[in-house]
Amino acid sequence: MKTFINESSENYLETILLLSKKLPVVRAVDIANELDFKKPSVSIAMKNLREKNQITVSEQGFIYLTESGKEIAEMIYERHLLISAWLEKLGVPAEIAAEDACRIEHVISKESFEAVKNYVNTRD
Repeated sequence: MKTFINESSENYLETILLLSKKLPVVRAVDIANELDFKKPSVSIAMKNLREKNQITVSEQGFIYLTESGKEIAEMIYERHLLISAWLEKLGVPAEIAAEDACRIEHVISKESFEAVKNYVNTRD
């Protein structure tokens, strides 16, 4: 059974993944600063992600992705990288390509993404 996850949750998971690559630990305040959101909004989102078992939060407030959370985050990040690179190859300016990739990465089906990925990879 597929667990439904919304775009907002995907963005939070992707942000946690990216922050974990550049910070020793990830805290809610780091996420709020990165996304330019208010801390109470991030706290609510973290509660929801905890309830879905996509993150764990230590007693010190450090946020970690669970296996399922990491899987989702890595999938979204792969989509982002490939789609933005593809759009840039088509002549779209980098900033616009990144913004568009942020929107597309959440709505494209698995099948369509795999087709785009295969197409792009055979062109390189």
